[in-house]
Amino acid sequence: MYDVAVIGAGPVGMLLGCQLASLGLDITVLEARTSRTVHSRAIGIHPPSLAALSRLGIAGELIRGGVRVRRGILRSRGRDVGAVTFEKASAVFPYVLTVPQYVTEDVLGRTLRTAAPGALTRGFPVRTVAAADDHVEIGGPGGVVVRAQFAVAADGAKSTVRAASGLGLRTVDLTDTYLMGDFADTTRDGPRAVIHVEPDGVVESFPLPGRQRRWVVRTPGLFDRAEPGELSELIRARTGTSVDPATVAVLSAFRARSRLATGMVFGRIIAIGDAAHEISPIGGQGMNLGWLDACDLAPVLASIIRRGRARDDDPDRTRRLLARFSRRRMHSARVADRQARLNMALGRQLSGGQLAMRDFALRAALATPVRTAMARAFTMRGL
Repeated sequence: MYDVAVIGAGPVGMLLGCQLASLGLDITVLEARTSRTVHSRAIGIHPPSLAALSRLGIAGELIRGGVRVRRGILRSRGRDVGAVTFEKASAVFPYVLTVPQYVTEDVLGRTLRTAAPGALTRGFPVRTVAAADDHVEIGGPGGVVVRAQFAVAADGAKSTVRAASGLGLRTVDLTDTYLMGDFADTTRDGPRAVIHVEPDGVVESFPLPGRQRRWVVRTPGLFDRAEPGELSELIRARTGTSVDPATVAVLSAFRARSRLATGMVFGRIIAIGDAAHEISPIGGQGMNLGWLDACDLAPVLASIIRRGRARDDDPDRTRRLLARFSRRRMHSARVADRQARLNMALGRQLSGGQLAMRDFALRAALATPVRTAMARAFTMRGL
């Protein structure tokens, strides 16, 4: 029987696996997919996450291959409204790092194979989850059953493990829709993030390695069959920037959602990352929030399991430790959810006096020490 079974080998599940293995736990990581992602998807790694990756000895490789974003520019109708710098966000990592998710997963995967050889099993979709007093049984294809003292659901927003566990979920379907794409960078913005708050809606752009740039545009509806040229035209119409649609690497449309579990712990089953809290991608907090869950959970599980090995386990202590973990992380998820909703509100379509008031308020805030607080919020300090 394993100490911990982690279900899901995305960035959150693999980081947790690496941390648990580094603490001496016997783990298995079960993944339904037969191969890792080949898309850029989540690109922003914030300072608290870089600190966690550094403790595992893998931040350096990501930093060398990524883009260090030290400054964000706010623009409206062709003029710079203000700027936010991340220099005071962290003494060690005074920037947000941008790296395609497939690169991050590759680095985490290699680290996991070194820390726990043979721990990762791909092509294992979870069919059943059954919890007993002292372990969890996870059923997979062909009747295979994996047993572990604890099971951690890191299998994303559509988590089969969370659904099977009985953890409740509060869902809010939001109206905000976006079109996102990665293109060759034709701007002169270099390693800076630029947020265009325009009358027809926000346009965000972030530098990527290889002289590419991520563009995210708020749309009046879900453009789920959009072509690269449509996104390119939206960018040109709102910002004046010409983007070559022939250089598109990724294109996707999405509608923002807010889904928060009623708790993260159900007996010996624990949900983290999107399995426990799905928030809007605007602001780039989701993957990082899941990583911070993993950083909090790993030492808690290690403490519980070590006490059990020493025959000094205390079920009441275990429940208290896991309940405190759940309260801490759900508090952070609610804060992040509010921040994401504020980010979306600032980027909605406005006209006339409302537009002028928004630009004035943002310009005034960015000219005062408030910009330091904004930088700390954007880089997820305190979460």
